[in-house]
Amino acid sequence: MLDRTQGLIAFVRTVEAGSFSGAARALGTSPSAISKSVARLEARFGVRLFQRSTRTLTLTQEGAAYFERVAPLLRALDEAGDVMHATATAQGLLRVTAPGDLGRVLMEPLTREFLPRHRGLKLEISLTDRHVDLIREGFDIAVRAGDVADSDLTSRLLARLPMVLAASPAYLTAHGAPKSKEALRDHDHVRYVLAGRPFPLKFADGSVFTPEGVLDADSGVATRIAALNGMGIVQMLRFAIQDDIDAGRLKPVLPKVPLPLVSVYALHAFGRHAPARARLFIDFLAAKLVSFS
Repeated sequence: MLDRTQGLIAFVRTVEAGSFSGAARALGTSPSAISKSVARLEARFGVRLFQRSTRTLTLTQEGAAYFERVAPLLRALDEAGDVMHATATAQGLLRVTAPGDLGRVLMEPLTREFLPRHRGLKLEISLTDRHVDLIREGFDIAVRAGDVADSDLTSRLLARLPMVLAASPAYLTAHGAPKSKEALRDHDHVRYVLAGRPFPLKFADGSVFTPEGVLDADSGVATRIAALNGMGIVQMLRFAIQDDIDAGRLKPVLPKVPLPLVSVYALHAFGRHAPARARLFIDFLAAKLVSFS
């Protein structure tokens, strides 16, 4: 039974790390020991869990089905151990996904304040604007901006943050600053795209329109760079470009025309009994994001 459990842990950590060497680093052992544990598991089941080559390691169909079933069980074991630690400290591994522009700003307080406070925590962060499947892809927490679709995930509202329209001084000098919402239609726009659809410009009075874009990107980081380089007007969370505004690299457009607030949520699949590491991380994010509102 012990050998079987070791094989299960080795298999799950290999999938999460993407390699035997990555799993070995996470478990404090050698790649050969991980490979042998997985091989024994495969021999017991009589199936291949991975397709191996000299450079790649790919899940088979059977391996993917097995991972989908056992990863939540291993996570539950981690959570059971977590309750034995003091609730004021975070222990273990926490895998988080967040949009690039949010993550870029949050990395500073996370690495300066949160992680030094919780030395027993290992944090893995994926900065992507893509909406990942938490369960299937093995993430613990997703930070998302905007409306959250109904799902089996538990959601917590972290903050409601202001948006801003902005452009570089060079763009505004060349094209002039728009004087009204209607005038925005005559300007170049850098549009944020998610799931193949550009986000429209939304205003607090309920009016909405989708401008023509000279550059579309599915990353807030990319749209910020394009705006800094004079490509056009961008719509972003204000705190994500506040440093650029303060430094004069970007200037607000139509600053007296109010935009709606954007809700930022933390989503997880722990239900009502989230482990301390998840609760403390979410509490920290909420405190930091509220300070930006």
